[in-house]
Amino acid sequence: MILDLEQLVAKYGCKINGALHIGAHHGQEYTTYEKLEITPVVFIEALPHTYRILTMSVPDSCICINTAIGNTVGEVEMYVDVANTGGSSSILKPKVHLQQYPHITFPHKIKVPITKIDLLDLPACNFINMDIQGYELEALLGAEKYLAQVDYVMLEVNRDEVYEGCAKVEQIDSLLSQYNLQRVETDWAGGTWGDAFYIKK
Repeated sequence: MILDLEQLVAKYGCKINGALHIGAHHGQEYTTYEKLEITPVVFIEALPHTYRILTMSVPDSCICINTAIGNTVGEVEMYVDVANTGGSSSILKPKVHLQQYPHITFPHKIKVPITKIDLLDLPACNFINMDIQGYELEALLGAEKYLAQVDYVMLEVNRDEVYEGCAKVEQIDSLLSQYNLQRVETDWAGGTWGDAFYIKK
């Protein structure tokens, strides 16, 4: 993620009681969670080969789940990148991403399971960190019950079709406002994409 969670916690006096991290990749953020003494930590990662690295990279105290997250249940195809170690992989077909980052290609697709946050047996975490390449809105739509307890959300946002049909930041704002979550920080480091941080009013 682009935004610095430690700085955000200090700036806004955040009291994070558990992190639900969707699109965990290799669990790089665990060191930050550990430093901030955040527990429990739940990592969700869709790609099986990336998930294997994740489970070897974080301690056993973390909960790791191998599934895609959205607003449906079943199976879904993902476009898999190679150059970015799977970090740019998405359920959505790459679009502007191909122009911005021509060195990142998506040579194949794989099928992965998909489910809703509300259908998983998860501990109560008041912080969601999400980076799933344009599919964030779908994941939030499948977390209607879970979002009721969430005080902080950090996720990737878009202002162009980085991936085909991806939600724009205004759509994310509108949905999260229904849970009294307001965007307080945005970093458009990617130009067409960036990170946003939301806090419950």
